[in-house]
Amino acid sequence: MADHITQHFRGEEAPFVESATGFIQQASDEYRPILTHFLNPRQQYILSTLVNRDSDLKIAFNGGYPGAEMCRGMIYPAYFDEASLDFELNLFEVDYPVKFTDLQHGQILGSMLGAGIDREVLGDIITDGIRWQVFTTEDMSRYIASQVDRMGKIKVRLKTIDLDEHLFPLNAWEEESTTLSSTRLDNVVATGFHLSRHHAKELIEAGRIQLNWNVFERPDYQLAFQDVISVRGFGRVRLTSVNGVTKKDKLKVTLSVLHK
Repeated sequence: MADHITQHFRGEEAPFVESATGFIQQASDEYRPILTHFLNPRQQYILSTLVNRDSDLKIAFNGGYPGAEMCRGMIYPAYFDEASLDFELNLFEVDYPVKFTDLQHGQILGSMLGAGIDREVLGDIITDGIRWQVFTTEDMSRYIASQVDRMGKIKVRLKTIDLDEHLFPLNAWEEESTTLSSTRLDNVVATGFHLSRHHAKELIEAGRIQLNWNVFERPDYQLAFQDVISVRGFGRVRLTSVNGVTKKDKLKVTLSVLHK
């Protein structure tokens, strides 16, 4: 892999960059669309950056509904008709005893991962406050339905429904323009959830933080575009953009916050 490609990304992102360049090479060599698994926003950004270096290729993303966070990517030749792209998505409705119990996002995701289902075949998990739905890859849908019949102690059934029957999620990302002294992880967590820097550092060191869906315990880590931070008990915050510098040398940024 050429150094001039990897130098623009973090060292720990090298395996994904390598996979992404392989997808791109395959689309170019075989003159056909190549479909990825579900990608988080940071991975989508990396893939887009790499695809945009090739004028003969284009990239599109689809997570099943407008504003989806986890999306499948499609790399395709520029002459290809985008309207005919098939992202091979499946939508499950979680059938559970609504009158007698409550479900939580963590129960649903934890039960699926506990059943040996890879995170990369699972898209967004959404709710309207009562109903719950889960997007998955189409090719794994039958297996997932056969493996998951409980979430925690709750007996459930996964029913496939049409994609256009998706819910409109109860919680929505809220954008906030603010300034930061730096893009350190503890600084962004503190600013996004209006905490003290000390409290944010404690949460990180206690293992209550995930960066791009991986547990992360370095308060001084410098975040980058489209990094998503999950804070147990608070919600999620995403570094959406860096918009310049103030006269006092602070970074002008846009944070997207999803409160729990």
